[in-house]
Amino acid sequence: MQPDNFTNEFFGIGIQNGKTPENLGVLWRSAQNLGASFIFTIGNRYAKQSSDTHNAVKAMPYYHYDTFDDFFKHLPKGVRIVGVELDDRAETLESFHHPRRCVYLLGAEDHGLTNEAIEKSHFLIKFPSTLSLNVSVAGSIVLYDRTRDKPRS
Repeated sequence: MQPDNFTNEFFGIGIQNGKTPENLGVLWRSAQNLGASFIFTIGNRYAKQSSDTHNAVKAMPYYHYDTFDDFFKHLPKGVRIVGVELDDRAETLESFHHPRRCVYLLGAEDHGLTNEAIEKSHFLIKFPSTLSLNVSVAGSIVLYDRTRDKPRS
């Protein structure tokens, strides 16, 4: 994971305990198109599928961690975890100032993030919605919001 020498910004996005490989493929394509430095999974492995039409696996680094603890131990220094979760403590995406160096962590639609992931996230963000979104859609929205001209923390 090499930061951009001019802005010293980099970010990755990943899914904890992803439900389907198709969701990862769609998120991977969005990550590639919206400037992510890498993508990762915790608990499930990536398998190439039709939703990865740009063959992003060859274009950006992919990391897999068996457990959240393994992921947490291997975070680059100074990187902040931004958990995406429908939680009362979460800040709305519209008002959130994205960190310069971070990882966005999403949970599967049916279970969300684990309690450990929520507790160890530096920030929690949510959408103004009462229902869960598809994980690849939610991740794509977060990545798009990062591309907007908003202040960084």
